[in-house]
Amino acid sequence: MLPLFSLIIIISLSALITRVAGIALQHTGLSKESAGFQARSAYTGVGFTTTESEQVISHPVRRKIIMTLMLIGNAGIISAVATLMLTFVDKQDSSLEDRLTRVGILLGSVLLLWMISNSKALDRWLYDIVSHALRKYTKLNVRDYAKLLNFHGDYEISDLKVDKDEWLANKTLNELKLREEGVNLISITRKDGTYIGIPEGTTMIHPGDHLILYGKEVTLQKLHDRKANGSR
Repeated sequence: MLPLFSLIIIISLSALITRVAGIALQHTGLSKESAGFQARSAYTGVGFTTTESEQVISHPVRRKIIMTLMLIGNAGIISAVATLMLTFVDKQDSSLEDRLTRVGILLGSVLLLWMISNSKALDRWLYDIVSHALRKYTKLNVRDYAKLLNFHGDYEISDLKVDKDEWLANKTLNELKLREEGVNLISITRKDGTYIGIPEGTTMIHPGDHLILYGKEVTLQKLHDRKANGSR
């Protein structure tokens, strides 16, 4: 049974490590969903090839977090695979009943960990603890971006890629009048990588631009769904 308990401990530590890394990535400006995905991708080495991943790697602080995760992940996955094999190849307890018992304990432990990881109260407590530790023991500029941007109710941050036939394309912000609809354009990333923070009213939107928008969820969804002619 020792290998089985070792496996459960490794899985628990892996979940904790990826959550801590996810919180650290959140403090660099990533959303909770993106931070969690990038942390798990880096830890397991699976799926870390998206455009968002390229943006993560280009950020010096995020790059350090990801590199540390990859290093720990290699050791963690190897250890998990080794203990998993030992758990079910132990010749001292090779009866079917013993094997089924181990499977049951393993599945029950994974289910318990899943339930714990989905606890909002525990997640918030862990977020506060990790944030305090990061602020005290690291040089990471710890900020609660969700709190700073007043994310509550129906307000959220959204990104939008401008296609060549998009109603936004080849127009200035003054022409688009997004603020009249309750939407603020936070930044623009051009197709060539040029970044424009806090765009002015005379700034032109070009095809291929990536826009970061802030506003109500319903309004942002309407912007995404709007036809090329710009009808409201």
